Amino acid sequence: MTDFIFMVESSSYMFITGPDVIRAVTHEEVTKDELGGAHTHAARSGVAHGAFADEPACLRALRELLTFLPQNNREDPPRLPESARKDPAERRDAELDGLIPADPSKPYDMHEVVRRVVDGGAFFEIQPEFALNMIVGFARLDGRPVGVVANQPAHLAGCLDINASLKAARFVRFCDCFNIPLVTFVDVPGFLPGTAQEFGGIIKHGAKLLYAFAEATVPKLTVITRKAYGGAYDVMSSKHIRADLNFAYPTAEIAVMGPEGAVGIIFRDEIARAADPAAARAAYVAEYREKFANPYSAAALGYIDEVIRPRDTRPRLCRGLSMLANKRVALPSRKHGNIPL
Repeated sequence: MTDFIFMVESSSYMFITGPDVIRAVTHEEVTKDELGGAHTHAARSGVAHGAFADEPACLRALRELLTFLPQNNREDPPRLPESARKDPAERRDAELDGLIPADPSKPYDMHEVVRRVVDGGAFFEIQPEFALNMIVGFARLDGRPVGVVANQPAHLAGCLDINASLKAARFVRFCDCFNIPLVTFVDVPGFLPGTAQEFGGIIKHGAKLLYAFAEATVPKLTVITRKAYGGAYDVMSSKHIRADLNFAYPTAEIAVMGPEGAVGIIFRDEIARAADPAAARAAYVAEYREKFANPYSAAALGYIDEVIRPRDTRPRLCRGLSMLANKRVALPSRKHGNIPL
């Protein structure tokens, strides 16, 4: 199976049956570019991992990709020599402290968080046009290559859906194949609701991401920036599926569901009987948010290793990677597990 497919606009195409066959059999009119062009596969089908304007740009991207990878699956990924590391591991970025909006309903761009944390702000994104609610790609921390998986609150609020789950699961398994540590940034309100998702098999496809993270034996570090609700929180490299180090910002909300939804279920009768239902609901929401929608309850239970200031993200991750550099996991004596395909 090909690991990555890069395509060039207006000159590369992929399809099982071409436009002529489709026209003859189904009477659909479609061009080569619409059917199997670079952007069709990069943005719609997810078959391609990148689309480029010309061959030189494509080749430059391939060369950059190879700098993150080991020669084979028995080697560690190539760490930059100390002389080539221009970004100090202990660098702190005060701008991160104000990057997450105080209003939990307001979006922000997770790319900005990632770039402020990794070496030199350099992030090599994979499938940037597909499943925009999920970000995956390669970066370095203190010269070490890492695979980054992150929810994108600026698109669909960062919800997990079928395409996002498949995109991330494929990437996680690739990183695990080639000994590349995984760094996960979490801001996920849940799985995307709707009949299209349920009929499309979100239960099965979401389980692929859960399985991929649980099965991965590389170092796994997680940072919860804001929302981490329900089953989607579990799936995104939580302690419950064997993540190694889990950090949370003070803005993190770790709970079964959001305060408004939880209050509507738990206190439905009390709100209905209240003289002022709106005021009662607001009071219950405030109480729930204070008790549960924060990282401290989860930290007290051992699901979060440390609540950190956003500015300290890079130093904490670099230290964590150094600590886990010699992590080795002995697997059961079998050929492979049974991923939910």
